[in-house]
Amino acid sequence: MPKVTLINPDDSRIDLDVEVGDSIMRAATAAGIEGIVGDCGGGMSCATCHVVVLDDAYLAKTPEMSLTEDQMLDFTAMEREPNSRLSCQLVMSEEMDGMVVRVADPQL
Repeated sequence: MPKVTLINPDDSRIDLDVEVGDSIMRAATAAGIEGIVGDCGGGMSCATCHVVVLDDAYLAKTPEMSLTEDQMLDFTAMEREPNSRLSCQLVMSEEMDGMVVRVADPQL
């Protein structure tokens, strides 16, 4: 099963197994990972699952960003970065195995 490493705001690291076809947000909330809230359940209406993909090579392997996701990222608690994404929209593929993301500062 592919893995993603989450780096929390306190610099602690968590390796998370994510099934292919599942979102990083869904896997993180199911595992009780602090920092990925996902209040809207993946509907792109809360931005409480903001992450930053740390490697451009992995960013290129993620699903294309929709206009709605792009707009939501303008309203996050942490300032948007060029590699910012909503983890509810990062649907896992085998190519994303090994990706490292930084969890944004808490939205709430």
